[in-house]
Amino acid sequence: MPTSRSILGRAGLLLLALGALTLVLVDVGSIWLGSKTQTYGLALERAQQIRILSGQLQNRLDDAETGQRGYLLTGDPNYLEPYTRAVSLVPKSFEQLGPRFEGTPDQPIYDQLVQVIGDKLAELHETIRLHDAGQPDQSLALVKTDHGKILMDQARGLIASLVVTSDADIRRSADDMRWGSTTLQIATIAGSIIVVILVTGTGLIVRGYAGQLERATEEVELANRSLEGRVQERTADLMQANEEIQRFAYIVSHDLRAPLVNVMGFTAELEVGLGAIQKMVAAVEAARPDLVDEDARLAVTEDVPEAVGFIRSSTTKMDRLINAILKLSREGRRVLTPEPIDMALLFGGIADSLRHQTAEVGAEITVQEHLPGLVSDRLVLEQIFSNLIDNAVKYLDPSRPGRITVSARALAGRLIYEIADNGRGIDARDHERIFELFRRSGTQDRPGEGIGLAHVRALTRRLGGIITVRSEFGQGTRFEVDLPRILPAQTESTES
Repeated sequence: MPTSRSILGRAGLLLLALGALTLVLVDVGSIWLGSKTQTYGLALERAQQIRILSGQLQNRLDDAETGQRGYLLTGDPNYLEPYTRAVSLVPKSFEQLGPRFEGTPDQPIYDQLVQVIGDKLAELHETIRLHDAGQPDQSLALVKTDHGKILMDQARGLIASLVVTSDADIRRSADDMRWGSTTLQIATIAGSIIVVILVTGTGLIVRGYAGQLERATEEVELANRSLEGRVQERTADLMQANEEIQRFAYIVSHDLRAPLVNVMGFTAELEVGLGAIQKMVAAVEAARPDLVDEDARLAVTEDVPEAVGFIRSSTTKMDRLINAILKLSREGRRVLTPEPIDMALLFGGIADSLRHQTAEVGAEITVQEHLPGLVSDRLVLEQIFSNLIDNAVKYLDPSRPGRITVSARALAGRLIYEIADNGRGIDARDHERIFELFRRSGTQDRPGEGIGLAHVRALTRRLGGIITVRSEFGQGTRFEVDLPRILPAQTESTES
């Protein structure tokens, strides 16, 4: 018996050391990888935005030059419409692009681009002014100097340089995210192996020690028929062994529980080990009830199963976060497939899928009649509007009947879809925050990790659209999704 107690003590210390090491590695690794993953995601989003906004700036510059040429050649004022619209939108492009280059190595290139485009717009304006002043010859002479062409070529070259840099950033961020995912998987597998070793070792030690107890009991019964002294000696050994088992059970159920909290993939193994211990305790309790006190029985039947539930919820949450970011990455590489979409049918299907939730809260979803359709990617549209309507249902105000309306309006080759509700509303300080990754607004009494609206904004931008929110806290919220009526077909993703 003394030898067995010594082995048990050393084994307990070993298990504690392994558990502490697992806790440190998993906690530090999870925090570090989580921070890195968020950083990579923000870098990837910034690079994608630069690529999209640079393309928009190039298109607007081309539209301005095309309108100027058409007007100078024909004198038809209708040609000035694309020129005027493009010139008015260029400052907005600079406003969106400028902050993304502050303090970066590309700042000088961007500053040069601003100067070149300013010169180009000034040249376009001067040719139109001369033409309107009755000096068409001077206007054409200015065009023939090729000064405008030189400026345009410079602008295209600078924009192409920014796009090349953003493409490299996109590839680097995607590689970093894949590296982070692989590292997390390796850490998870390593943690799972350690947990399996801990559970298996614990089960073997307890089972072996229970066997020793059973053999000791038989010896006591034999000694009881021959010598009272041996009975007392064996009884004392059994009592001491029972106390050690109780202390060991305390170590397993308390001191070794903490290292298991943040480990993924070990829940099943832990449940198997728990089942074995429960059967063993039940067997010992049935044979010798005096060997198992109430604290030990409660620890095995109540405390440890409750801890397993907490472990499962923690690992499930981590799994949802990882899957969501991978989903963002995969969506960024997916080729869009434009097709004619009946938006009334699409919104009707979404409303039908949420009918159970709306019935539970007494809410109603109303879709505008004769909703205009568009040519776009069906899967992306379903993800965007399903998320928005599901959020509207989720955050309705229980103090009044819920009303969710879907409407649309056309504007210069684009369609603006509105999802309005009379729910809780969003504080004005959080109107931009809700679109950030892992950020949420208001009381956190609904499930979620703060990924949905960030995903919606990324998808909307992939379609060449813009999503905005207008909301008054306590009154309701209105999301507007501005999309092109026709999405051009793609041959590769925006990350290619």
